[in-house]
This record gives sequence, structure tokens and C-alpha cells, in this order.
Amino acid sequence: MKFRPLHDRVVVRRLDGEEKTKGGIIIPETAKEKPQEGEVIAVGSGARDEAGKLVALDVKKGDRVLFGKWSGTEVKIDGQDLLIMKESDIMGVVG
Repeated sequence: MKFRPLHDRVVVRRLDGEEKTKGGIIIPETAKEKPQEGEVIAVGSGARDEAGKLVALDVKKGDRVLFGKWSGTEVKIDGQDLLIMKESDIMGVVG
């Protein structure tokens, strides 16, 4: 990928949602909710504090993260559907 996010932005690839319910019912593509879990693909260099000092991000490439349902901006880069969001939109790291 030839894209580098700036400042405190993060590029995330959504992970596929469940294909079946716990009871075994197959969920059609049109009825699925967008997953709120993803993998961090790229991170920016960090944000600056009030003194101008660079503050590194807590997430890193490869982290599995949870984010809000409406977080980020959907983009297509190199044929992949990705999300660009600020680190503050990420609720936590899984695992």
C-alpha cells in the first residue's frame, strides 16, 4: 500500500462479520451489520501536544481494534475497502 496517514490518523481494514448466527441461521449479505472490529494497516507519526512535542500513538500496525459503528471515513486504496480514522475513534485493542 502506498498510503501513509498523517498525524494521529490510523488506517483500518474491517474484519469480516459472522456468516451465521449462534443458532446456525445463515445471514444474507444485505442483512449483515458492518463489523466494528478491524486490523490496523498503517499509523501516522502521532499528534502534537500543547508544547509542540510529538506524542506517539498507542496502536501499531497489525493490532486488532474495536471502533464505533460510525467511526472513520470509508476509502478505497489499491482496490481494498479501508477506513481512515483518528486514534481517538478506536475504543481498544483486542488480545
